Parts: sequence; C-alpha cells; structure tokens
Amino acid sequence: MKTLLKIMVAVAITSPLMAQGNPMSQEAQRAWNRTKSMIVAAANKMPEEHYSFKPAPESQSFGDLVAHTANAAMASCSGIGGERKRAGVDGSSSKADLVAAIDAAMAECESAYGTLTDSNATDMIAGRRGQSPRIGLLYRNTIHIEHEYAQMAVHMRFNGLVPPSSEGR
Repeated sequence: MKTLLKIMVAVAITSPLMAQGNPMSQEAQRAWNRTKSMIVAAANKMPEEHYSFKPAPESQSFGDLVAHTANAAMASCSGIGGERKRAGVDGSSSKADLVAAIDAAMAECESAYGTLTDSNATDMIAGRRGQSPRIGLLYRNTIHIEHEYAQMAVHMRFNGLVPPSSEGR
C-alpha cells in the first residue's frame, strides 16, 4: 500500500510538469516562426526596383540586407547540424535569387529549430564564437534576423510600403 501511495504521489507531482511538454523550446520556436514570417514577407513584398535602395549612402541596400540575412541564417542553422553552409548570394543578386536564398535559409533554420527540445537545449554546439548551448545559438539567430528585419522595415517605409509586422494596424 505504501508503494502504491508513493507511485500515486510521484505521478501527481510530475504529471503537470510532463503535460507542459517542451515550454522552453516551444517558446524559441514561436519566436522563430514570427521572425521567419516577417523576413520572408518583407523580401517578397519589396518591389525589385527598390532592392538597390539605401536610406543613406553609407547604409546597406535592401538587397544587401536580404543577402546578409540569407547567408547568416544559412550558416547559423546549418551549423546546428554540423555543416556550415552559405546561401551564396550578395546584394547584387536578382530579387528572385535573393528570395530563393531566403526561402532556402529559412528551410534550413526550420530543420534546426525542429530538432530543439528542452532536453537537448543545453547541448553544446560549435558556433562561430566557440561552444554555445543549442538554444543560445538558435536564439541569437532569431535576434539577428529580427535586427535585419528592423532595418528592412526602414527601407520599406522610405519607399511608401507598410512593413509586414505593421500590416493591419
């Protein structure tokens, strides 16, 4: 009877924790999905004739930002799997090539974020700056892409376009 009581108490205590699933990794995935949708929408929405636009001479063009984002995301996310790839585009690439590169990088990141669980979140992964926890590398990727998106939003506003994150407001 004591053993049964201990088992029931253990189940009662751990059930709520188990029901939560992977809250840490799910939150990272939610943040990623929001960021991914904005960056893809921005790359698609900006007309090709504005891909060379710079809000100031020393700024990157919109195309430069898309290329940088695709290359950086591809490198970061493929690195989670152990092989650092590049998207292979630059700011002078056509809009079609840049959008294809963003799509390929986002697919690579989807794969990397898809491997994240709370149990492997702290696994150490080799990154550009040495070893980091898996979740740290992925969050840095999300934050970096959000930074790039913010710059893209400025380019869009200068060209009379509403950035995807502000649509419907």
